[in-house]
Amino acid sequence: MTDSDDGLDAHSLRVVKAIADSGSITAAARALGYSQPAVSQQLRRLERRAGMPIVERVGRGVRLTEAGHVLARHAAAVTTALDAAAGDLAELRGLRAGRVRIAAFPSASSTVVPRVIAAVTARRPGVSISFVEAEPPEAIVSVREDRADIALTYSYPGDRRELDLAATGLSVRTVGGDDTVLVLPVDHPAADGPIDLSRLAGERWIAGCPQCRGHLLEACARAGFVPDIAFETDNYIAVENLVAQGVGVAILPRMAVASFPLLTGIAAPPLPDAEARTLHVVTARGAENVPAVGVALEVIGEVLADYPLPSGRPTRRR
Repeated sequence: MTDSDDGLDAHSLRVVKAIADSGSITAAARALGYSQPAVSQQLRRLERRAGMPIVERVGRGVRLTEAGHVLARHAAAVTTALDAAAGDLAELRGLRAGRVRIAAFPSASSTVVPRVIAAVTARRPGVSISFVEAEPPEAIVSVREDRADIALTYSYPGDRRELDLAATGLSVRTVGGDDTVLVLPVDHPAADGPIDLSRLAGERWIAGCPQCRGHLLEACARAGFVPDIAFETDNYIAVENLVAQGVGVAILPRMAVASFPLLTGIAAPPLPDAEARTLHVVTARGAENVPAVGVALEVIGEVLADYPLPSGRPTRRR
């Protein structure tokens, strides 16, 4: 590419990204609201500028070439920057519009997210806000692939490095904390006094999602034993019912326990601060400059003021 006429443009990147997301030119045209010939013409023009193929035929469909994948990887950052610019212009014109798409983990969907949606709607009635429930790995992918603007995620002690690797190239902000609790029958001997997990070495345990299961294994390892995981479920109500029936014990985040009334017959004493999980928001870099996203991030910070980091836990941002 030797001159400005041969440079890339945002429209071309949107076309490539739409093909990457949908898997075909026809579906990409439908998603963009264009005709199929218009998208094909745009692709041919882009390939002439790039001097290499962007798509290749596979049977009756197409797939991106290596060059196409390179362009698709950059598309989300470019479209985010354009949305930020458009949002700034809208602010100058006095408009109050825009959209924000949030992906958040399950225990936040019944505690934090409803408050965020209500506050954003009250503050900016013209903003369209949507939400999808997703565990941290999937939520981060949604931001990377421009299917979400904000991912509300968490990390347990020891797995922050995995979060940073998954969010490479994105912005990660630490926004709060959520302590974990031991869920066991109210008449269990370990329910009274300081929590000592080693007293539960002989119990059957209930594990949850992969991250929560990993935390359970690490917490028990620090207490000197390997837990006998007899049951696995992501359903917090099911966990509490299993505990209430006396068939197992579990570790749950405080948010999960707070999402519905604690069942009769069980106790939920807190584990030490060292076992708390840290809450983060992940966005594309510069996304806070998009007015709708910026106000949502502001509201999330206000709501999560009720979920402070454990004392001494550092706040990190990148």
